[in-house]
Amino acid sequence: MVASAAMPRSGDEASAGRLRRQPRRRPERIVPPGPGQESVWDYPRPPRVEPAGRPVRVEFAGRPIAESVRALRVCETAGPPCYYIPAGDVRTEYLHVGASESFCEWKGTARYWTLRHGSLESDDAAWSYPEPFEAFEALRDTYAFYPGRVDACYVGGERVRAQPGAYYGGWITSDVTGPFKGGPGSEDW
Repeated sequence: MVASAAMPRSGDEASAGRLRRQPRRRPERIVPPGPGQESVWDYPRPPRVEPAGRPVRVEFAGRPIAESVRALRVCETAGPPCYYIPAGDVRTEYLHVGASESFCEWKGTARYWTLRHGSLESDDAAWSYPEPFEAFEALRDTYAFYPGRVDACYVGGERVRAQPGAYYGGWITSDVTGPFKGGPGSEDW
């Protein structure tokens, strides 16, 4: 699952049990990747963790909150990659434990973080896996950010677009073709 694997839960909803989702179905028409692009339909399930290969940056409240050349990306079928930034490259003094958590069948239980700087706040803007399952141990001590809940996110200098909806935190870049008919640059990615 890309990002949090389930919608954030709290209170009674969390105690009611795991929130699971069904795998996405491959659409009848898929936009083929162009030169230098990759298709999210070629990403594996279970997800793959790999070095991002390019610098990443997250901005909030007009300043960099995270900058790294050591980020990891998680690629999973049907969604744009999520980027995980080592804690040492994150301004953690702006992160405060949120009330939400979710469960991913591949990665484990995610903890959510609220970003605060001065009077600005963004609830559940980031997540982490404090005790990931063994196959995803590389994600321990990293943070992932929802691009739609911060000022901006960048991969290799390119400003990313947020994956639509509150469910996933994928980072859409020009080198990734999407699961829907429009692909990058389309409103219905």
